[in-house]
Amino acid sequence: MLRLLLDTSHNAAGRLPRRGVASITERIKRDERRQRQRVQQEEDAARVSQVKGQRWKEKEVIKYEISTVPGDKKDTTCPLPSSYSPRYVEAAWYAWWVKQGFFKPEYQSRLPQSTPEVFSLCIPPPNVTGSLHLGHALTVAIEDSLVRWRRMLGQKVLWVPGSDHAGIATQAVVEKKLFKEQGLSRHDLGREEFLKAVWKWKEEKGDRIYHQLKSLGASLDWDRVCFTMDEGFSWAVSEAFIHLYEDGLVSRRRRLVNWSCALRSAISDIEVENRQLTSKTYLTVPGYEKKVPFGLLFRFAYPTEGGEDEITVATTRPETMLGDTAVAVNPNDKRYQKFHGKNLFHPFTGRLIPVVTHDLVKPEFGTGAVKVTPAHSQVDFEIAKDLALPFVSVIGEDGTMTQASGDWIQGVKRFDAREKIVAALKEKKLYRGESEHSMVLPVCSRSGDVIEHLLKNQWFVNCEKMAQRAIKAVDSGQLQIIPSYHQKNWRNWLSNISDWCVSRQLWWGHQIPAYLVTLPEMQITSENEGFWVPAHTEEEARKKAAKALGKAESELSVKRDEDVLDTWFSSALFPFAMLGWPEKTGDLKEFYPNSLLETGSDLLFFWVARMVMLGEQLTGQLPFKEVFLHSMVRDAHGRKMSKSLGNVLDPLDVMTGISLEHLRDKLKEGNMDPREFKVAEAGLLKDYPNGIPECGTDALRFALCSHRVQGDDINLDVTSVLAVRHFCNKIWNGVKFTLTALGEDFTPLPMDQLRPHAPIDRWLLDRLRQTTEECEKKFQTFEIHGAAGAIHSFWLQSYCDVYVEAVKPILNGPGAADAKQVLYWGAENMLRLLSPFMPYLSEELWQRLPAAASQNAPSVCVAEYPTPRHTGHWNYPEEGECFDFALSVIRTVRKLRNEFSLTKARPEVHIFCSREEDLASLQSFCSPLQTLSLSGSLHIQLSSDTSQEGDDRIGWAMEQVTDNCCVYMNLQGFVDPKSEVGKLQPKLDKLERQLQGKKPLEEEDNEDSAIHRKISRLQQTIRTLQQMLKN
Repeated sequence: MLRLLLDTSHNAAGRLPRRGVASITERIKRDERRQRQRVQQEEDAARVSQVKGQRWKEKEVIKYEISTVPGDKKDTTCPLPSSYSPRYVEAAWYAWWVKQGFFKPEYQSRLPQSTPEVFSLCIPPPNVTGSLHLGHALTVAIEDSLVRWRRMLGQKVLWVPGSDHAGIATQAVVEKKLFKEQGLSRHDLGREEFLKAVWKWKEEKGDRIYHQLKSLGASLDWDRVCFTMDEGFSWAVSEAFIHLYEDGLVSRRRRLVNWSCALRSAISDIEVENRQLTSKTYLTVPGYEKKVPFGLLFRFAYPTEGGEDEITVATTRPETMLGDTAVAVNPNDKRYQKFHGKNLFHPFTGRLIPVVTHDLVKPEFGTGAVKVTPAHSQVDFEIAKDLALPFVSVIGEDGTMTQASGDWIQGVKRFDAREKIVAALKEKKLYRGESEHSMVLPVCSRSGDVIEHLLKNQWFVNCEKMAQRAIKAVDSGQLQIIPSYHQKNWRNWLSNISDWCVSRQLWWGHQIPAYLVTLPEMQITSENEGFWVPAHTEEEARKKAAKALGKAESELSVKRDEDVLDTWFSSALFPFAMLGWPEKTGDLKEFYPNSLLETGSDLLFFWVARMVMLGEQLTGQLPFKEVFLHSMVRDAHGRKMSKSLGNVLDPLDVMTGISLEHLRDKLKEGNMDPREFKVAEAGLLKDYPNGIPECGTDALRFALCSHRVQGDDINLDVTSVLAVRHFCNKIWNGVKFTLTALGEDFTPLPMDQLRPHAPIDRWLLDRLRQTTEECEKKFQTFEIHGAAGAIHSFWLQSYCDVYVEAVKPILNGPGAADAKQVLYWGAENMLRLLSPFMPYLSEELWQRLPAAASQNAPSVCVAEYPTPRHTGHWNYPEEGECFDFALSVIRTVRKLRNEFSLTKARPEVHIFCSREEDLASLQSFCSPLQTLSLSGSLHIQLSSDTSQEGDDRIGWAMEQVTDNCCVYMNLQGFVDPKSEVGKLQPKLDKLERQLQGKKPLEEEDNEDSAIHRKISRLQQTIRTLQQMLKN
């Protein structure tokens, strides 16, 4: 047996093994190592978001107190504080970035790395009504990381900020405020004065969202900010409506619409939530003190005209029977053939209603006979159109029964009327019972109200042809939807699209640019309103109408439609209206179509599909080339964010911290129902008993981006954000160490000239190269979490935990010069890689690093992003493979130290290798191997059989690293065997009892396997200690 004892002082740097043709086994092992690296990177990305923060203690708040004029550069000449404090780091930078124009596309011409590429997108405009929540923060974090990355690559980047006027929500907020403060309704004020009140509220409160966006570090071009009610945008909305009308895609029709009685407005199909009920269910309905039962099927009889027979019908809506104009049966249903053509007597109105046949009737539903109420049911509406049945509206806009329903019930609320009608049917002995029934209940997603179908004259957009072109755009590859699994839903929804009702019975919004023109001789009815003319102004409408009707303008009576357009109509124009459309502006020419649309997957149909349809129709081009849809953010328990649950968090509260008392105060400001308030308050107390700690902007952004946003919904736990704050502190301390190690006189070499000789230096630079490649790859495929995970892994596991610790002993030795250069470029590149995710921290630290001669960027946010083109010369795969093996040895030694409770002791360690190439690998990394394994004297030896080596060694712990390598650690003098056995034996007994408690027939699971492994390790450790006791 050949033994080679290595003196630990021997410098093995640069003596890497020269490998020839690898054997099949070696190639397999190398491939496995590479696979493990890839898997490790994926796990690191997941680990960032999954790690739970520890129970937090209030951190010291350090403030930046140097007087700095807003917009001036922050003073970075003073020493860094002892620890990371978000309040200190985030001070002053944003105003300076904005003043310098870094966020404007025009700045790109000053970048030495500028490219011809243009990258443009708009932020999904948040509602002006309130504040951003964590879902918005996710959108900002993703978009800003992409925007900053593209900008640092040298592309011409435009990211436009904006907000949406949010018609329904804003009007509701201001109406509540008016009533609370003055006891007035909007009708008391009148339209003009009410709109003035809304604008005043917007000026006072509407900028809160912009403040939040700036606090999040969003690098938006604020000179191009866009509000959907701005004068220019409003003109674009009117132009779009008129254009669509002239193209024959907008028309005025009398049809059934989805009506919210709570909002007193129509809503579109997409704003209706179809709630599946499987049995009798009590639900809260706005305007009702008690919950209302649904999921019931009621049966009652209609007597025939002569009273000699009857037909029993089944319905879920007995209150609408007052508007019945027929009873329908399937023509093939033999049970009712004798009733064909007969009339039935309506027990409340006295009308005779016919028995009709129609294929839409399903014989298996209920009794097979259905009441036909054309003014309140979509199916009945179609039957009535086919059979020319009359329409009787018995429920009004406010949800009460109309005059047509009869004096005895007029003005009664619809669900109260249901009870009265059932009682009256019972009194007339026509009631035939009720039963539980599975049904789909349409509910307004905005108000929670049960949808009523009402017959209204409204404006509709015909979407069919536009939808087909949108489907074709995706199928042909012109429009990419990421992740691709959304494409199936895209096709299904657009293939079955219905006409879009765009009329809303509100005051706040874009008043529909259409004018009703009448003449004295016209007979005006609900079916014939008059002559409608879409136009920008009344004057324009008069001229158009006079020409079309062949009348003098003075003969015409002109009145503008009082309704406003659906908010989603104006939002659908955002990608081009924000750039000045319909004017042919420079911005429109340069930045349209947009490069990307990034938003939550829940907006695919609300917003994305409508942007694609209207954008292509109005401009002739798709509004963007790619759509990236991220997952929904839920709370730590997987629940949807809801004010009633108390789990909607303001990003600013996570960033700056907030006490439980202040969280309660914010709940009280929300005008919640008292019952909801109690539930929400209990939720706060459970989830945030100590409030929320100050986490900082960078920590929140990085935590959000660390989630796999292309997959399942994100369950965000504030403790995971706090864990990232700890990572920020690790970055802070790592860079502080580097600055100290570099000293005052350090001068960085150009990156392309740095080619160190020490294997550990080469290993780190190779890891940096791999990280750069990983970041580029993941950014390009929108796998943002992968880029974040690669940076996290590099800084913690490669730079701080390994390289910094390994080079500490040599910073004053012969290899110090190269080590300092590697320390510098490792930190400098990492801060540039990190900048899109953590703009504040990266700026604060990057500004303090010595500047390389080739680096003249004034800010890290416009410095060149590291790419494989810059780091490709640091390709050292041999060092990577060898040090991977060395790290496995280090982990093995540390595991032994942990098992025998060695903390400060540095025992003698022997490493036996049976292969010369493994021996040479460990030789080359001898110094870091000794340092990182916390060994005393280190001996690396060649042995023909590692499994038998040292069997006679008493007081030595042994662990196999691989089949060809094992480690021995001398425990003599470092361990009290009797004391250690006394500690370990109870642990072993407990694990054995845990296994014995399992039932004999139960299958072994992963937990059992883990217990078996722990038992085996403990038994081996105890045997080693017991042998020491015998000797």
